[in-house]
Amino acid sequence: QVQLVESGGGLVQAGGSLRLSCAASGRASSGYAMGWFRQAPGKEREFVATISKNGGIRNYADSVKGRFTISRDNAKNTVYLQMNSLKPEDTAVYYCAASGLRSSSSADRYDYWGQGTQVTVFS
Repeated sequence: QVQLVESGGGLVQAGGSLRLSCAASGRASSGYAMGWFRQAPGKEREFVATISKNGGIRNYADSVKGRFTISRDNAKNTVYLQMNSLKPEDTAVYYCAASGLRSSSSADRYDYWGQGTQVTVFS
């Protein structure tokens, strides 16, 4: 079992930055590929970014490529999402997820989910 807790969300002006954190407890997060997903009001949950167990492979949704960076610190059991050049369309609840399989953009591949953190970008 892995418990995930996101933090770092908030209200930010367009063009600004936020860094989300996802702290894992229970089993070591190094045993899991990690991902970030988001869900805006009235929309389905969508993939944002994923990182492999050792951090060597990272993938991003086209909508965030070049603006967001996913990273992890396995010694701290924490995964980060650095979000720069934020846009109003980035407004959503952001979820951290852990997968015992390879990193994937498919939410179905993830076994554990956090409760989410709200990000609101205003223009």
